[in-house]
This record gives sequence, C-alpha cells and structure tokens, in this order.
Amino acid sequence: MKKTGKILLIAIIATLTLIGVTNNVHAATKPNYIITTDATYPPFDFQDKNNQYTGIDQEILKTIAKRQNFTYTLKPMSFNAATQSVSSGQADGVIAGMSITDERKAVFDFGTPYYRSGIGWAVKKDSNIKSLKDLKGKTVALKTGTSGVDYALSIQKKYGFKVTYFNDSDTLYNDVINDNAQATFGDLPVIQYAVKNGTQLKVMNPKSPIQAGWYGFGVQKGKNAKLLADFNKGFASIKEDGTYDKIVAKYLGASAATFTGNKKDNNSVVGILKANNGAFLNGLWQTIILTVSAIVLASIWGILLGIMGVSQNAGIRGLSTTIIYTFRGLPLMVLAFFIYIGLPGVIGMKIPAFTAGLITLVLNEGAYTGAFVRGGFDAVDRGQMEAARSLGLTYGKSMRKVIVPQGLKIMVPSFINQFIITLKDTSILSAIGILELTQTGSLIVSRNSQGFRVWAIVAVIYLIVITLLTWLSNWVEKRTRA
Repeated sequence: MKKTGKILLIAIIATLTLIGVTNNVHAATKPNYIITTDATYPPFDFQDKNNQYTGIDQEILKTIAKRQNFTYTLKPMSFNAATQSVSSGQADGVIAGMSITDERKAVFDFGTPYYRSGIGWAVKKDSNIKSLKDLKGKTVALKTGTSGVDYALSIQKKYGFKVTYFNDSDTLYNDVINDNAQATFGDLPVIQYAVKNGTQLKVMNPKSPIQAGWYGFGVQKGKNAKLLADFNKGFASIKEDGTYDKIVAKYLGASAATFTGNKKDNNSVVGILKANNGAFLNGLWQTIILTVSAIVLASIWGILLGIMGVSQNAGIRGLSTTIIYTFRGLPLMVLAFFIYIGLPGVIGMKIPAFTAGLITLVLNEGAYTGAFVRGGFDAVDRGQMEAARSLGLTYGKSMRKVIVPQGLKIMVPSFINQFIITLKDTSILSAIGILELTQTGSLIVSRNSQGFRVWAIVAVIYLIVITLLTWLSNWVEKRTRA
C-alpha cells in the first residue's frame, strides 16, 4: 500500500511539474500575428535585392516587434486585399502606408500615427499639362483603395476627367508614361521616391501636399488590443531614442539602388534572372504545387459532378446542374475573394491563403470539368447502355464498366485543355496574397521598374511549363488510345 502511495505521489508531482513546465513554455512563447502589406509601395513597402521585405513600414514593424517581444508572419498582397483581410479577421494587422480617414476609423482601430503624408499628382515628364484644369477630357490613373482615389473622385466632376484603376504602382506609372492616362494622384512621398529613382514622371506639387494626413497601423475594430498596445509602446520607444528618424532618413535619403541593387548591368534579362533566380524558382514552385493539387482534386470533383449529371435520379441531376452553373458563372477572382475574405466572417475561422486559393481552383475548374465529363458520357452511344442492361448489368455497373471507361477516353483532349487553363488561372490568386509566379513578377517589377523584361521572363516560364504539360498530356492521350 505504501509502495502504491509513493508511486501515486511521484506521479502527481511529475504531472504537476510537467504542467508547470508546459505553462512556462507557453508563457515564454512569443505571440505570432499575421500582418498584411502592399509590398509594391516603395519607399514604405518593397523587396530588396535579397527578396526580403523592407521599407519604412517594414523596418518600423520589425524594430517594434523585436522590442515588444512578438513575432509576425508577413502577407504581401494588393492594398485592397490587405485591408479587407484585416477587416474580415483573416489577418491581425495591416501596415501599408494606409492613410487614417474617418471612413477607415469605422472599420479599423489605428495605432499611433507614424508618418505625416499628403496627396501629390504627377504627369508624364514631357507633358504639356500645367494645372488641374488641363485634365478636362483626359484620363487619370489611380491605385485602388488609396487616398489618391478619394481625392481624385472628389474633384472629378469639377475638372471633367475620366479615371482608370490599377492594383500596383508600377503598372499605374507606366500607364501614364505610355500616355494611356495623362495623370495620376497618390501619396506624395511615394510618387517623389519613384521619380527620384528614374520613373519618367513630373510631380506637379512637390512642396505642397494636398489634404495632408497621417499613416497608421490598423487592426480590426475591437480586436487585437494587445497588438495595438504593443505597437504604440514600441513606436513611442523608437521615437524617443531617435530610431524612427534614422529609419525614415535611411529610405528617403538614399536611392533605390542602395536596397535593390539595380545597377545598369542588372537590368538586362540575364542580370534580372541572376539577381532574382531564387524568387522566380520559388514562385514557379508555388504555381506548380497549386496547379498539380488543383488538377487532381478538380478532376475527381468534376468526374463526380459528371456522373451525378447522368444519374437516373432527377434530383441528383438537378444538383449537379446547379453546382456546375453556379461555379462556372462566378468570375474566378470574385470566388477567390469570397472564400478568402467573405467566408471567414460567416464561419468564424481563418482560411489560409493557399487553402482558399486551392478551394477556388477546385470549385471553378471542377465545374468546367464536370460539364465536359457529363457531355463525354452523353456522347457514348446509347446502344452501349442498352447492350449492358440486356446482359443483366444494373445501371450502376453499366455506367462503371461500360460508359465511364469509354467516356473518359473521349474526354482526354478536354482534360488536357483544362489542365492548361488551371495553370494559367493560378495567376489570378496573386490577388489574395499567394506568392506564385505572377505575384513574384509584380514584386520584382516594383523593385527594379523593368516591367517589359520581367513580364517577358514570366511569360516565357509559363510557356515552357505549359509546353511540358501539353507534351505530358499528349503522351497520356496516346497511351490511353493504344
């Protein structure tokens, strides 16, 4: 009995010790947050020559996180997607040169304002436009979600110009440089930084920002109070000891080449490939993983929908038709935003970007697959089913042993085409922050402003992969017909 008591006592002590150790481990574990940003917004947010995220925003955030003992996972995406990810609870905070406005205060809680900015406007370097009055009948390029949009729309009727929208700064600037648009409105320090580093624009109000205001770090309203408190405490610390001023001076006082390594010899196709080979390979790998995973799952889902579409049961056929109609009818980007940003607010849980992207592809591509699978089964001669049934096979066995094998052979070309479409559709998922090949290209262009060369490289990579996929698919087709 005494021995049993000792054993029990030892077990209790060991358990309590283990609980204590576990609690200490949990207490010592740093909180980790998901922070979104628009990484095509130099000098506040961009990638350096080592493909690391840097800029005024990023260095402020990194320094504060270190001092306040928390960690974070950075999710770069378009500005609109970045803010919506936070407002929907998919991310914990956003730092992206975001102006604090009354409208945004209704959705976000902001930390201590960290940078005073204002709106600037610019035209092509050799433009004849001298004032806002000259914009009548012209087109103004704007970056979605920015304060430049709000200001431009507020004066649009007065000055009679048209507007067009872009998700990244480099494409926007090139639209003006190529004279597709004649002017742009945006944050003055961002435009000035671009001009200083070679963008062929002319700032029309270099010393007098319009509607001067503050940038802020935002979290979902009523959420993440500790993260906000830590940001404020850390920001007060870096302001007090002069670190903040050093960070701002570091990025506003130096050329982009200091961080991006964009020397002339690096701007050739070979130079870009050498400087960014790791980024291109990582983006390609992400694209391949998405494509292969989506192809496999969408094919399974599509075949199931196709079988349901030729069922004897009218209800099952109707369900198949409804699913195919719904997901073929939704634009892929709308579906991606709905799953990644809209759905979490309904189900009350976060959906990782990769998972949301994969679900989007499976639902969309699976619906198209289901449509041609159903058509393939219908294309099998009706006599085949009648012959199978006359031999005593049930409807299910007739489908499984006679109709499905013949139908799948008919569908092979359609499967090949759908595989290629799936690969290309992965590029749309860059909108929700998946760092695939297209998003990789956007980040590189924002750093080196070599849009033509970078997108040519990306296009060639896509063509090579599509060619290889086509060869593989054709080989499979020949084997199935042998």
